[in-house]
Amino acid sequence: MIRSRTRSRTRSRTRDRLRAAIAVAVGLMLAVSLAACGKAAQLGETMSVAGNHRHGPLRIGLLLPENEIARFERFDRTLIQQRIKELCPRCTVNYSSAQHDPAAQRFQIEAMVSNGIDVLILDAVDTKAVRHSVVQAHRAHVPVIAYDRIAEGPISGYVSFDGGSVGRLQGQALLRALGPKASGSQIVMMNGSSTDPNAAWFERGARSVLRGKVKIAKSYETVGWRPENANRNMSAAIAALGPYGIDGVLAANDGLASGVITALKAARIHPIPPVTGQDAELAGIQRILAGEQYMTVYKPFKPEAYTAAEMAIAVGRGRSLDGIATHRVDNSTTRGIPAVLLDPVAVTVHNIRSTVIKDGLYRVDQICTRKYADDCRKAGLIGRNGAP
Repeated sequence: MIRSRTRSRTRSRTRDRLRAAIAVAVGLMLAVSLAACGKAAQLGETMSVAGNHRHGPLRIGLLLPENEIARFERFDRTLIQQRIKELCPRCTVNYSSAQHDPAAQRFQIEAMVSNGIDVLILDAVDTKAVRHSVVQAHRAHVPVIAYDRIAEGPISGYVSFDGGSVGRLQGQALLRALGPKASGSQIVMMNGSSTDPNAAWFERGARSVLRGKVKIAKSYETVGWRPENANRNMSAAIAALGPYGIDGVLAANDGLASGVITALKAARIHPIPPVTGQDAELAGIQRILAGEQYMTVYKPFKPEAYTAAEMAIAVGRGRSLDGIATHRVDNSTTRGIPAVLLDPVAVTVHNIRSTVIKDGLYRVDQICTRKYADDCRKAGLIGRNGAP
């Protein structure tokens, strides 16, 4: 009996020592873990966010500002999804269009983050209004790639075209169209939306070329980049300057150009003064052939969309963008953002074939419909029999 009790007490003391040792070990592990978490939380506010899923399929959110401009649905969305599929067949893309509504876009971002998205590609409706949502994504360790417009907040990367070059190409083309009469000419500037920093970038580039060479008689910001608002602004300019007091119009994109040209036609202004554009929309190319629009700025969508897809997958895997980025840019909250800024191309009636047709953006038969057949013949896009 005595031996049995002694063994029992010995076993009990041994178990107690083991429990104590385990408790100490667990306590040390928790302390190290909590310290590491604390450091990570502190660093999370200042460091670029890397995706949590370094291997396996990624869930990528694609948020575009609207779908009225043809490029977003036809080119940007399609090309981004295509490139993601090529690089990561098992990755999925969740797509949302904000329909020009900043509040809707903020909700879309926050919903995607709450539902476990791994990385976001964001073309902001309002780059300032979206800042809080970008911060929330950052805190949830969801990296954000700003697409076409540089969003406010701690973004991880940015891809777009050089906006200054866009504006300079438009300004240079307008001066060429005006020719010797440029000095003393009166022009109207139809700029983009005040909520889009690219609009101000384009305008600065254009003004740097036009300054001292023409008189900017009227300048407008066009709410939401909407053609109907450009039409209203242009009608006001015609009323203020007179139907023949306008020698040219620097319209920031093809949608605005369409609104401008409609207003000029309604006022029975003939010939239509030179009007610029941007985005190489099919309707814009056709207006150029018809002599209604002087030029557009072509921004090859494929390299922009493909770069966005490549950046998204890289940050989703926790990789650096140093091998992709060609520039570093700042927004109001973050410095040294890895960026790719691509070069735009001016398109007039003389180089439609060597640009948008050669690149496969449009086929000749898409451009040269029956309505534009004669114009296409004059431009050398089709022969007398209608064949390319």
